[in-house]
Amino acid sequence: MSRKWFSVLALIVTATLLLSLSSCAFNQHLKSINVQPAAISFGGVDPSIYGDLKAFGTYEHPPVTKDITDKVTWQSQLPLVAQVTATGVVSPNQTCGIAGVFATLQDGGNIVVSNTTTITVEGPASQGCPQGGALSNLAVTVGAGGTGTITSSPAGINCGTTCAAQFTTGTTVTLTAVPTSPSTSVAWGNCDTASGTACTVFLQTDRIVSATFQ
Repeated sequence: MSRKWFSVLALIVTATLLLSLSSCAFNQHLKSINVQPAAISFGGVDPSIYGDLKAFGTYEHPPVTKDITDKVTWQSQLPLVAQVTATGVVSPNQTCGIAGVFATLQDGGNIVVSNTTTITVEGPASQGCPQGGALSNLAVTVGAGGTGTITSSPAGINCGTTCAAQFTTGTTVTLTAVPTSPSTSVAWGNCDTASGTACTVFLQTDRIVSATFQ
């Protein structure tokens, strides 16, 4: 074979490889969407309570998993029970019940649909709901150095002795500190709001609050 044909063959092989690489680079396909977590429970019909959903896409060519939370379209099967934003933030809306939330994304000519996250909204009988069963744990850790006691409203925490309790998810819990001599004040940590001896926590999930008497 002449040198000329060798050169032509080399060009053909090179072009084929480039086309193959180009195809892999620009034709990545979405195979599936996985929404996490699989379930969220809320203890009351309160739109200010929220939870964060994440969407992860599994692709091929090349195989990779990506966070596509802000790229998918989020949908609630029962918007009056659970509403969801464009960024996957889900919250109770107007009534209790069970709703499914899922995500979709168009890939070429196909629409890929995720699994469904189950959203349970419970609440008080006054709202026509069964009594809320979703509970979250609130714990208080007391730093070394000073002395005092901490109580909660609603009742449950009385620390010195009981420094953790469960409350209905979605409850606002107020912690009140009473310094004892020689302590005269308290420094709070991980409250939603803190003022003087009072710490307020809006309990959406398990929470640990710190208190240091001074």
